[in-house]
Amino acid sequence: MKSFAIKRIMLGVSAVALVAGTIPLAVAQGSTDAAAQQGATTTTPKPTKAERKAERKQARAKKNAELKKLEDAGYQPAQNDPNYPDKLQAAQKKAGVGAPASQ
Repeated sequence: MKSFAIKRIMLGVSAVALVAGTIPLAVAQGSTDAAAQQGATTTTPKPTKAERKAERKQARAKKNAELKKLEDAGYQPAQNDPNYPDKLQAAQKKAGVGAPASQ
């Protein structure tokens, strides 16, 4: 039982050594690298939660409007239809919504 525990420990140590050997060493950054990274992070601010929510709401409204146009053009998304792509493409062409997918 002890030899099994020792073998497991040795296996773990060798695995850690193998992984540690593949990690590149840290390199000191020059002043130009730090300035470039700082400039890159300040140009793209992270959107706030309210902005992300507004974007999702706007995208959802756009998709719902497109679906409404397709339904008005005769497309029935709930229908289990073996001719699915053909009817969708016909509705897209009729409604002028999106580009029909090419096959």
